[in-house]
Amino acid sequence: MQTVLKCVCVCVCARVCIIYGIFNVVTSPISNCCALFIEIRSIGQCMIKHTKCVCAFFKIYFHVGVKEPELTEPSGMEAAENTTRQHRYASGQYFFEYLVVVSLKKAKDSNTYEPQITYQFPKRDGMARSQKEEEEKTLKAITLFCFPEGINWAPLTEYHSETFSFVLTEIDGSRRNGYCRRLLPGGRGARPPEAYCIISTLACFGLFSKIFDEVEKRRQISMAMIYPFMQKLREAPFPAPGNTVEIKSFIPESGTEIISLTRPLDSWLEHVNFATLFDCLTDQQVLLVFAAAVLERRIIFIADELGTLSQVIHAVAALLYPFTWQHTFISIVPEILIDVVMAPTPYLLGVQKRLLDQVTDQTDLLVVDLSEDKKDPFIVSIGDEGSILPSKLQSEILEALSKRQNASVGEELNRVVSEAFLQFFVKTVGHYASYVKYGRAGERGVFDKRSFYKAIEPKVTRHFVKKFIQTQMFDLFIQEVEQQQPGPQQVFLLEYHPGSTM
Repeated sequence: MQTVLKCVCVCVCARVCIIYGIFNVVTSPISNCCALFIEIRSIGQCMIKHTKCVCAFFKIYFHVGVKEPELTEPSGMEAAENTTRQHRYASGQYFFEYLVVVSLKKAKDSNTYEPQITYQFPKRDGMARSQKEEEEKTLKAITLFCFPEGINWAPLTEYHSETFSFVLTEIDGSRRNGYCRRLLPGGRGARPPEAYCIISTLACFGLFSKIFDEVEKRRQISMAMIYPFMQKLREAPFPAPGNTVEIKSFIPESGTEIISLTRPLDSWLEHVNFATLFDCLTDQQVLLVFAAAVLERRIIFIADELGTLSQVIHAVAALLYPFTWQHTFISIVPEILIDVVMAPTPYLLGVQKRLLDQVTDQTDLLVVDLSEDKKDPFIVSIGDEGSILPSKLQSEILEALSKRQNASVGEELNRVVSEAFLQFFVKTVGHYASYVKYGRAGERGVFDKRSFYKAIEPKVTRHFVKKFIQTQMFDLFIQEVEQQQPGPQQVFLLEYHPGSTM
């Protein structure tokens, strides 16, 4: 944390060179990082996961042949109760670590506002000095991410609430998510907005969005009403995929309410909201953005609303599944870090429209306008985005996406969209396992890259794959494959024929 905070402080003076240095650290592989760093992420997306289990990558098309471990079970009613809990709850996981409220306080001797934490639940008492210092640094950083616009605020009489999140990533790869909802607090007259931020090791848009609804409802009555609800929530275990946990909470004049929190069945998509992406762009435009992302280009998304930026940028990253974006990823760039757009390395960035003038002087990148009043969504482009993907496969993706017109919102929509793009990867690189050669037992495999892409027909598909296998996301995927031992856990249910027409 100390490294990031120092970088944030000095970046205003050193600007480009310091910013570039920050994100060289941020985007390094987790195993090679030498400092704790912070990434901003948003609510509404599947968090980019550093997965080590290869069979999980193509889980829709793999038959997982790993034997489940045997458990020693108690007998009688205790066994039945334990079995039920094991199925309903994700082992050892709870909803959140703490909740903070970040308010904008007017600075002395100026008209600027400084974000400050005005409420924290629970208070962390009895910590060692070093732990307390680290937490203070974390909380200080949280205030920056809750209000990325900087210090130039003015009191408001109306404010449309918005929800987003960021991620705190530590040296060991563990992550804590900061879910934020910004709104106008109760009161009369003009006043600055405030932010509610939940820190959790878990990442699930739907659940935390509903939790914020309940927090906001109680805040309108009294700040004191938040405490009993959050206490009940903190004591409740996080449900397993497809299951529900119920929280009882008392509200004056309404009595005791039962709040049901249901986790989506497909957990890898529980942070994704593809609806916003396809509301902002047509299917063909989404395909062009996907093509640029597949080749790990620099992409900037522009919008007025934080929620739109965060949901779209995470949705685009989710389209790359089973591969993961390995470079700079900031769903909402704080104004103090806007010079990151000048970095020469690949990135996915979300920038508020008021900062548009500071990004349009860049070249060799894709700038996508998500605003409702846009004339052309592509403010800046390289120009070859339409020819990156093989034309026949483009048509197949578009045909698959057309089926979503009959899909309801939520999980069904996510499934239709994700499968359309997953099929693309299966058809282009799904035969990779046949080109991983293993020596003696226990030795890691070796991927024959040249033979792999030479086996692909037709030439237009081979031309695309030759570029794609040079990307960092494919390289990391193959590194993890090479570390696995061959076995039934890597069996495709969807048969691939290298010589088939694509």
